[in-house]
Amino acid sequence: MDEVRSIAVVIPARDEEASIARAVASVQVAAAGVGDRVRVDTIVVANGCSDDTAGAARRAGAHVLVHPRPGVGAARAAGADWACLRSTDPRSLWLASTDADSVVPRDWLRAQLSHAAAGVDLVLGTITMAARDLVVHDHWRRAYEVRLAGGSHGHVHGANLGIRGTTYTVAGGFRAMAVHEDVDLVRRAIDTGAVAAWVDDLAVTTSARHRSRVDGGVASDLAASWAAGCASA
Repeated sequence: MDEVRSIAVVIPARDEEASIARAVASVQVAAAGVGDRVRVDTIVVANGCSDDTAGAARRAGAHVLVHPRPGVGAARAAGADWACLRSTDPRSLWLASTDADSVVPRDWLRAQLSHAAAGVDLVLGTITMAARDLVVHDHWRRAYEVRLAGGSHGHVHGANLGIRGTTYTVAGGFRAMAVHEDVDLVRRAIDTGAVAAWVDDLAVTTSARHRSRVDGGVASDLAASWAAGCASA
C-alpha cells in the first residue's frame, strides 16, 4: 500500500463569503496535526458565486478555482481533478472533501491518514451540528443517530469524506450532478473493490440552515424533519 505524502482538501463554495474563512481555518488546524512529512493543500472551488467567496477564501489561505456555473458535483470534480493533475505521484495522494458551511475537527486529517495507513481506500464520516442547533433539530438528530449504532452507519456526506487518489481515478471521479454526487462516487468506488471505513467518531460540524443550495441536501433534510417534528408535536 502506497504511503500518503500529500493531501488535497476540496471545498465547493457557492455564495459562502460569510462562512468560507471559518471552514478553511478549521482545515488548516487539521492540517497542522499531520506533521511536516505530508503536504496539505486546501482548494476552494467558487462555483457560480455572486459574492466575494473567492476573495474571502484566498485571504484565508486557500487556493481558489473559479468555476463559472453553479453545481456541487462539477465543483468537487474540478477541485479533485486539479489536485490529481498537479500531483507528482497520484499513488501517494489522498483527497479529502468537506463543505463551505462546515467545520472539521482538529484530528480530521490525522485520523484519515491512520485509516489509509491501515489499508483503507475510502473514509466515510458523519456530521453533527452545534449543541444549540441539535436541541432545535431534535427530530432530525434522533432519526440520524438511529443509523449510527453498529459498525457501518451508512451515511455518505461530501462534507466528511476521504478517498485515495488512485481509487478516485479508477472509480471515475465526481460526476457533474446537482445532488448526491458523493453517494454516486462512493457506490462506484466500492464497486471497484475499494476498502471503505464507515467511522462515527470523526463528525464534521455543519450549519443548521434550512435554505439549501440544492434540493436534496442536508438543509432540505433539516427543513423536512423540522416540518415533521412540528406536525407531530
